[in-house]
This record gives sequence, C-alpha cells and structure tokens, in this order.
Amino acid sequence: MTTPSPAQQEVTQLLGDWSGGDEGALEKLIPLVQPELHRLAHHYMSRERAGHTLQTTAILNEAYLRLVDNTKPVWQGRTHFVAAAAQLMRRIMVDHARERHSLKRGGGGLKVTLDEAALVTETRSQELLALDEALERLAVQDPRKSQIVELRYFGGLTVEETAELLKLSQRTLEREWTMAKAWLYRALSGEEIS
Repeated sequence: MTTPSPAQQEVTQLLGDWSGGDEGALEKLIPLVQPELHRLAHHYMSRERAGHTLQTTAILNEAYLRLVDNTKPVWQGRTHFVAAAAQLMRRIMVDHARERHSLKRGGGGLKVTLDEAALVTETRSQELLALDEALERLAVQDPRKSQIVELRYFGGLTVEETAELLKLSQRTLEREWTMAKAWLYRALSGEEIS
C-alpha cells in the first residue's frame, strides 16, 4: 500500500473537522475535493449518450448539495467520502433514469417523433435501472464487491486507486473485481445466482 499524500491526509483531517462541527473546514475542503468529484461526475456522463438531459455540472452540483446538506456528517476519512460521493452520483443517475422512464410510461411525457432517439434513451435507462437493481442485490450479499463496482465502474477509478481507497492489495482487488463482474453478468443475463 502507498502512504497517503499530504493532500489526502489534509482531506481526511478536514473531513474529521467537518464531522466535528467545524463549518470552516468545509470551506477549506471543497477546493481540495472538487477536482476529484468533477472527475467522478464526468466519468458518469462519459457513459451516456450525447445530448443527455443531465450534465456533468448538474450531477456535481446535486451531489455537492446532498453531501453538504448532511447536517451531521460522520466521515471515516477520504475513502469513505469518495465512496459516498460515487454512490450519491449513481443514485442521481438512477433517479434521473427512473424519472425519464416514468415519463415515457404516460407520466406526463410529451409525444416524441424521433423514435430512434427515444429508443436509445429508453434502452439506456432500462440498462441503468437493471444494473442498479443487480448492484443492490450484490451489496446485500457482498458489500465490498458492490463498493468495488461503484468505484471502478461508476467512479472511474483505476485498480490502483480503488485498492488504495479500500486498503486492499491490488491482487485482491483484481480478484474481487473479476468475481463482481461475473456475478453482475449472470444477474443481468438472467442466470441463476447462488
């Protein structure tokens, strides 16, 4: 494992201070975590079609509001914060997909004449919802594998970054990542999962 950089240590310290009620710590924290949160949001959006109605900045702003709206945050460190941000961004994307899906099912949606574009949107929304549902089931069976998927797939972190965040060896992380992908593949293809 690598030793946390001074910047990572500062983020952990500021998270602890913020958890302890120091509002000034939040002001110092935001500029330090903003690039990483922006990278996470950008990674989420890079998997979406061009012209998606939700933008990187909107995901980032919504995640930021939800993170700071937590009146009594209890952060166990930088790892916990990044994992929470990745999970929040996934929730925002899933909520957006659910909202679009309900509108397409008669929830006040407008008639769309571009059938192909609507099909792509509908398919992507359904895929995201199915993945979210499978990931929730995986989290019940194996929370660490679920967290690995969130950080690697949704968060866009490398094997090295994810291993460092979760305090695992890269070999262990790669093994768990492979097993999680296989589990999700079986779940999404409708195969029986034990």
